[in-house]
Amino acid sequence: MTDASLVVTDLHVEFSGFVAVGGVSFDAHPGEVRFLIGPNGAGKTTCIDAITGLVKGTGSARLGEKELLGKQVHKIVRLGVGRTFQTASVFDELTVLQNLDIAGGRHRSSASLLRARHGIDATIEQALEETGLAGELATPAGVLSHGQKQWLEIAMLLVQDAKVLLLDEPVAGMSQDERTATGELLQRIAAKRIVVVVEHDMDFMRRYATRVTVLHQGRVLSQGAVAEVQADPKVQEVYLGTAGAATTAAMAVVPDSAAGTPSRTED
Repeated sequence: MTDASLVVTDLHVEFSGFVAVGGVSFDAHPGEVRFLIGPNGAGKTTCIDAITGLVKGTGSARLGEKELLGKQVHKIVRLGVGRTFQTASVFDELTVLQNLDIAGGRHRSSASLLRARHGIDATIEQALEETGLAGELATPAGVLSHGQKQWLEIAMLLVQDAKVLLLDEPVAGMSQDERTATGELLQRIAAKRIVVVVEHDMDFMRRYATRVTVLHQGRVLSQGAVAEVQADPKVQEVYLGTAGAATTAAMAVVPDSAAGTPSRTED
């Protein structure tokens, strides 16, 4: 849980002279579901790669008073910053409970991980309850549905007491029911944590985002509340072309029950 905010200022990332992210600034606070969206190659994933230390970035990314840029990955994790990837990183051959035990291992001794367990840690119980996996304790992760694997990865971050969750396309490949359950999960865990969702799914964004930053070619194209972003002609043009602007605007008033699952491309 955290009262701190994540503030990214003038973030730049270059690869051999190619500017992948060119001066991106945004902030995210507990109590909101913050989205980074944009078309293929917009720089969304690169932003969170820089924040989590996977690529080198310049500028600033501060969690409260702590600067993240320039720190090693494991030190950023210790500050409470966790992330997921487009493909869930879980141990398929282990049960849900064993995956969560390993995730929480930095809070427990090696000996305690090897001993026969007597009950379940309160942090694990809470993570299971929040993610809807309480009935899957003994299920091997490899046989979980695609959506459940993503929820398990989120549960693993909760067990690690992550203050910031950076989620890279968490609903990619999910069924409509799983997408709805995931959106509701994000709203629950965002109550006391910072949740940043990388997406280019406009429908999912419209239903669950509190605030949105739209990236295009490594720069901020637009940001604000959902209605403001969807009404921005620049956003309409990037997503659908000028001729499709009216269609984008109409998305804002389509009832949730009628919203379909749009097509997606890889970032």
